[in-house]
Amino acid sequence: MSKSASANRHTIAITPGEPAGIGPDIVIQYAQQACSFPWVVIADKTLLQQRAQQLALPLHLHDFIPDKVITPLPPQHIYVWHTPLAKPCQTGTLDSGNATYVLHCLQNAVTGCRNDQFQAMVTGPVHKAIINDAGISFSGHTEYLAELCGCPTVVMMLATPGLRVALATTHLPLSQVSQHITSARLETVLTILHHDLQSHFGLASPRITVCGLNPHAGEAGHLGHEEMEIISPVLAKLRLRGFDLRGPLPADTAFIPSIMPTTDAYLAMYHDQGLPVLKHVGFGKAVNITLGLPFVRTSVDHGTALDLAGTGQADPGSLVYAMETAQQMIHIAPG
Repeated sequence: MSKSASANRHTIAITPGEPAGIGPDIVIQYAQQACSFPWVVIADKTLLQQRAQQLALPLHLHDFIPDKVITPLPPQHIYVWHTPLAKPCQTGTLDSGNATYVLHCLQNAVTGCRNDQFQAMVTGPVHKAIINDAGISFSGHTEYLAELCGCPTVVMMLATPGLRVALATTHLPLSQVSQHITSARLETVLTILHHDLQSHFGLASPRITVCGLNPHAGEAGHLGHEEMEIISPVLAKLRLRGFDLRGPLPADTAFIPSIMPTTDAYLAMYHDQGLPVLKHVGFGKAVNITLGLPFVRTSVDHGTALDLAGTGQADPGSLVYAMETAQQMIHIAPG
């Protein structure tokens, strides 16, 4: 690690995501408050200046120089790693021509994290469909970052105060979920979840509640065999390694008041099994976390909200929580 990288030990990179959406708005809103640590936005400078004018918010840009030590800036000032738009951006209107820009911002953030210029990256919302419309296969941040980093398996976890929900599978059609619930994948996902709860959240013996895949957790095989043949054997194996695991439990009763206080994290089998509960509890103050990467990555829990872009009505609460969570994870991480 270089001297400058070491001095920038707690620097966070932000990628605003889809330029036509509220990502630039919430970054500019976030910049209006004081911050105790340095952060860098990876975006087009003109885009930020134009959006700040639309929002009638003051904004002063400072070029990010990778080899230079940076310190926290006063409110309304931000460091920018200028990454030019591919095409001019019209607020609220998607353009597939800027799909490469969105991905270039992510690539720069990953490069900075892997070079120790940043210790974490926080991502704003992207629009998956418009990236795919550009002819680029893209299923989501989680999968894309895993590919960039060469990580065969990463784990998507959403968190809000009092509740964490990780996923055994991520962005898959429901018809494909069952075939991806394998013993090998489940063991790997639980191992990553257990490890990162220890290393990034300071939980010496994390308590993990695992949901079943089928209604009533399979009803002893009458409503599905995955619990008996795959999930339960994996849990038994990991318990022998000292993991504190409960389940598999029926998902409709796993989140009841008697279980939630004694659970540090849930593992849901698919995207829409656990996340509706979490978003009901904490929408707007939740964060998406990718576990298993070689650096900390958090994200907002909402979409691009094109209709709110440039109006000043976007709520930056999720970005605030994503930044706070990233900082906490950096400070807890070993080394």
